[in-house]
Amino acid sequence: MNKTIVIGGGAAGMMAAVFAARNGQEVTLYEQNEKLGKKLFITGKGRCNVTNDAPPEELLANVISNPKFLYSAFYDFNAQDCMAFFEQLGVRLKVERGNRVFPQSDHSSDIIRALEYELRRLSVKICLGSPVKTLWTEDLPNQELINPKKEPTKKCLGIILSDGKKEKADRVILATGGVSYPLTGANGSGLSMAQAAGHKVTELYPALVPLKTQETWCHELMGLALKNVEVTICNGKKKLYQGFGEMLFTHYGVSGPLILSASSQIVKKLQKQPMQLYIDLKPALSPEQLDKRILRDLSENLHKQIGNALAGLLPARLLPEVLALAEISPYEKGDALTREQRLKMVQILKAVPLTITGTADFKEAIITQGGISVKEINPSTMESKRVKNLYLAGECMDVDALTGGFNLQIAWSTAYIAGNQNITEV
Repeated sequence: MNKTIVIGGGAAGMMAAVFAARNGQEVTLYEQNEKLGKKLFITGKGRCNVTNDAPPEELLANVISNPKFLYSAFYDFNAQDCMAFFEQLGVRLKVERGNRVFPQSDHSSDIIRALEYELRRLSVKICLGSPVKTLWTEDLPNQELINPKKEPTKKCLGIILSDGKKEKADRVILATGGVSYPLTGANGSGLSMAQAAGHKVTELYPALVPLKTQETWCHELMGLALKNVEVTICNGKKKLYQGFGEMLFTHYGVSGPLILSASSQIVKKLQKQPMQLYIDLKPALSPEQLDKRILRDLSENLHKQIGNALAGLLPARLLPEVLALAEISPYEKGDALTREQRLKMVQILKAVPLTITGTADFKEAIITQGGISVKEINPSTMESKRVKNLYLAGECMDVDALTGGFNLQIAWSTAYIAGNQNITEV
């Protein structure tokens, strides 16, 4: 029969279906939503950060969970292969700051449309609005074929749809994603399927997600973006993260590219206790240089209130909060500021203190950290070590990375491998 079923019509599912069809297989793709690529459509704020134009070793350096597992995937189908793939489908690409790759049009719909066109050209059968209930499996008597430890394993025969109908296949590719952005249909159904078939699913966390803070003054600054700042996160005396870039204040804490990247580094440890976050508002200046800058501004505005004398130092909404942290009245005259007060202000400017109490939930998380254990997946083929003829791709596995196109590259690379495997008899 030589038939492959792909569960999930997101980035990984569509890519796996394309390569399985190119590999000569009869492919049917099942998607529970009314259209393909629903989450892909909103990635990169609707622009779709397709990949990162970096070598495999740099891709691996930006992976948070289980980078070694992705070694084969990133070398077999790297960022340049990905770019060539989409350009061959007629999508013009551009490379922006940080090697981020986007469609020239800045429309994610171009990526989805190209994949849909290729699926139809390859005669892939697309079943929309078709949720899969579970995997159709049977016990595999000859366990040593794929499991030398002879642990309980199964063979995947196909799928069972929500209406109870069974669809037989030579192999199944599970590419259902995680649980982040549930409005796109991400509900963890694929994780439940894998678990029911004998797979271990590691604990799930929201990742690339805004952080909540104990300090309520962040609410007053909601919507204020800060560029070129440095953020340091500590757990007691231990430094867990340090990064430079852009951040944003929200009604419950902080967000923005810098914070999202930080969240993936700390989310597991954050579940146990609050952490300290420090914002260096002037990372290009040493404390001594910053003190001279403040002295200069004050000397030029001696008789003005400090809130006005230092107006050029920080955004108007942020300055009163910094002065409050330094215990300085914004109405005090500049010539009345003592050296101790000035140095206290320098200290705050170089390390605005915040207490992180948690993260936003999966509704606001770009990706899911955790998933199907990679210890039970063959990294060279993406085939399950627990279930013969079952392959995995994308975010449903316990792999995730920082922002910048790296997570989509995980989807493309793992889907490429899963789709390109030849079907063999047990």
